[in-house]
Amino acid sequence: MLGYRGPAQPSPTLGDALNAGFRYLEVMCLGCETCQTVDLTIVRRPKATTPIHELERFMRCKPCSRERGSPYKRGALVALRREPISAAHPASVWYPPEW
Repeated sequence: MLGYRGPAQPSPTLGDALNAGFRYLEVMCLGCETCQTVDLTIVRRPKATTPIHELERFMRCKPCSRERGSPYKRGALVALRREPISAAHPASVWYPPEW
């Protein structure tokens, strides 16, 4: 989603993503540029009606929040994944071109 420089919407619902085998959502913090994966099976929202792009406003970066002393909510949805990010399969980091 971020790689194509487009918005995260329109996006599938949680149920559609899980049924297609995409269990994880990759999120990048725009403050410190760290990437994390979120397990979509533990999200407590209605699976049939909640689009993936609505989750963006609930994502918080823990390191940035600790540093600032308040919840830091500037995350960007990067991609749906079948496997979580690990040392063997790192996140594909996308950097905008220099203008």
